[in-house]
Amino acid sequence: MTSTADYAHLRAQLDTLTTEAFRPDLADIDRRSTLDIARTMNDEDATVPAAVARRLPEIAAAIDATAARMARGGRLVYAGAGTAGRLGVLDASECPPTFNTDPSQVLGLIAGGPSAMISAVEGAEDSKKFAVEDLTGIGLTDLDTVVGISASGRTPYAIGAVEYARGLGALTIGLSCNADSALAAAAEHGIEIVVGPELLTGSTRLKAGTAQKLVLNMLSTLTMIRLGKTYGNLMVDVRASNEKLRARSRRIVALATGATDPEIETALSITDGEVKNAILTLLGNVDGPTAARLLDAANGHLREALQAAKNP
Repeated sequence: MTSTADYAHLRAQLDTLTTEAFRPDLADIDRRSTLDIARTMNDEDATVPAAVARRLPEIAAAIDATAARMARGGRLVYAGAGTAGRLGVLDASECPPTFNTDPSQVLGLIAGGPSAMISAVEGAEDSKKFAVEDLTGIGLTDLDTVVGISASGRTPYAIGAVEYARGLGALTIGLSCNADSALAAAAEHGIEIVVGPELLTGSTRLKAGTAQKLVLNMLSTLTMIRLGKTYGNLMVDVRASNEKLRARSRRIVALATGATDPEIETALSITDGEVKNAILTLLGNVDGPTAARLLDAANGHLREALQAAKNP
């Protein structure tokens, strides 16, 4: 049972957070025209990329550290509650089809478990213990990277995840949208994207959510680039799990090699549909098994494998 004193303490905490601040200039927003509200909201959203830009050095440092851990076999684990947790799960779920990662390589943990993706789980975010249980459940090790995500920077679940992970020697990143947050302080890499008060007071699925999505896009995408999951700006590790992706696979091979359609079909056939391997057979003039061997020796980096194919 939460006491009146506890609620007073929590309210005092919220009063200090930029993401919870009240905007008197927007107090009449419900009386404005829809177009005016839309313009105001769009203007607010336009400020988010600049807030992210101010933290690019911290973001880049976190990405380099994450890539180094993952290159040694570590995993990337997101942990958050509510909107923050959902954004982490979303980013994790998009890595297998985009970068052909194993589903266990990038994970999203949300306070309250999978059901919290679609409905609130009462009290789940208030427990550091739940975070520890979730990380213990996946067998967290010191090779892994844990990203705690919380707009307020005070969510116990996110802080608990980072504290437990850091205690194990794992790499830790704390992503929040308030300055001087407890989450950033708990993590080795603190990233604070201060976007200011929301259009709707305290609705951090808006600017704060957009900021978190932008940073998570960078974190996963740039990490995968560093791990050799791309060739230039082509997604050469894309997993062709549907017709659209199969068409995209052929287009990627064409863009990378300039080969004809019959040549592309042959290359994909002898490499079991693996785009990266198909490109290597065409550009390196090697067969399928040799392409696989060269890529394995290069830890999946296509440019290195191409260099080895041209200079055996």
